[in-house]
Amino acid sequence: MENDMKDIQSRINEIWNKQQARQSLVNRSSAEERILKLKRMLNWIQENRSRVHEAVSSDFKKPLEEVDLTEIWMNTTELKFAIRNLRKWMRPKSVRRTLATISAKSWIQYEPKGVVLIIAPWNYPLTLSIGPLVSAIAAGNCAIIKPSEFTPNASRILNEMVTELFPEDEVAVVEGDYHVAETLQEKPFNHVFFTGSPEVGKKVMKAASKHLASVTLELGGKSPTIVDKTARIHDAVKKIVYGKFLNSGQTCIAPDYLLAHEDIHDELVGALKNEIDRVFGKTAKEREASASFGRLVHNRHFNSLKTAAENTLEKGGILEIGGDTNEESKWFSPTVISNISPDSPIMDNEIFGPILPIIKYSTIDLAISIIESNPKPLALYIFSQDEGIIQRLLTETSAGGTCINDTVMHYLQMNLPFGGVNNSGIGKAHGWFGFEAFSNRRAVLRQSRFSPIMLITPPYNAFKRKLIRIVLKYI
Repeated sequence: MENDMKDIQSRINEIWNKQQARQSLVNRSSAEERILKLKRMLNWIQENRSRVHEAVSSDFKKPLEEVDLTEIWMNTTELKFAIRNLRKWMRPKSVRRTLATISAKSWIQYEPKGVVLIIAPWNYPLTLSIGPLVSAIAAGNCAIIKPSEFTPNASRILNEMVTELFPEDEVAVVEGDYHVAETLQEKPFNHVFFTGSPEVGKKVMKAASKHLASVTLELGGKSPTIVDKTARIHDAVKKIVYGKFLNSGQTCIAPDYLLAHEDIHDELVGALKNEIDRVFGKTAKEREASASFGRLVHNRHFNSLKTAAENTLEKGGILEIGGDTNEESKWFSPTVISNISPDSPIMDNEIFGPILPIIKYSTIDLAISIIESNPKPLALYIFSQDEGIIQRLLTETSAGGTCINDTVMHYLQMNLPFGGVNNSGIGKAHGWFGFEAFSNRRAVLRQSRFSPIMLITPPYNAFKRKLIRIVLKYI
């Protein structure tokens, strides 16, 4: 192990030194040069669809249709959006004059941060690596990517793509476990983009603080879904089931728990059962054989979810559907548990799996108090036709993003910032917001020959003191 780490350290040093030497040239790249890089990435993904299918499905049996939607389409969408808009993003942005600077022109100039680190998770191993890379390249940076060791086949295909498209003094992939991530973070990167849990995010932020590096942290949390008595139940359950059980629940913005108004609680539970039957099969055998449902990533995660479900049922939770498992294949069936209280074991941490707990509420005040008793979530979903209820939830709660009468779809809207708040994340990503995250907003002021401020500079006299009093009063 010691010799392996020495080899890894040596390899990291080699790549780091190369990118440090290269960054000045890359940072000065034109919009045309950056767009050409993005187009090469787009073509590679489109031409290697079968390789991506094989790699991702080998890691956790993700349905090929999900691979198409979440690992190919998401990346091509991000790439096309950046290609279309990059020239506009790179232009300096003029700002209005103020009275104090009436004689000067001012603008914001976007410059690359330099050499950046992207630490990617396992749940969407390509999208959550390539997406930030698109923004880093669009902003003109060199980048090192550390993919997850839990999805080795996806990490391999990512490495192959990067190696085929870029010299390593510009973009490189370094594979390995958390020791590798820790070794990388010893380097003074100009920016660190991390996607993962809040617990690890704190460690990443602490490591970055040693170098005063800026960070983007895409974390998670317990994203609530509120279904009030005015909701269209049939529409709501279709969207909840899709958002919750996509990627076997291993999605950072998946509905974590349901708040159901007591007047429609039983109807909602019945509709959820029917929708799960329709989508994944009516029996445990049919659901396990379903081509529309993947597997959990590793045994530790499987055992953690199984324990959480068992503890919740022991404390009074009612199993409405699911609960079936196969440890050997890491299959955990779509599961709904009702009779949940805010202090149930399942409410302690983000679930990140195919278990949907349901809490019954009587008033919107109670629902809001339950939401606000948890750290601010990455997403909040509202199913309601009552504008008053919707506005109260928007103004009296806080979340990284919100969908009204839908789930997870805000991730697809490239004109919206994606990210959390406090415990669920720091900074935003996607489109312009990703470009901005990897850029330094350089403030530039160009003064004309005459500057009014010179009228009130030393040496001070009675006339200048009078001018200063006027400035204090009117400007």
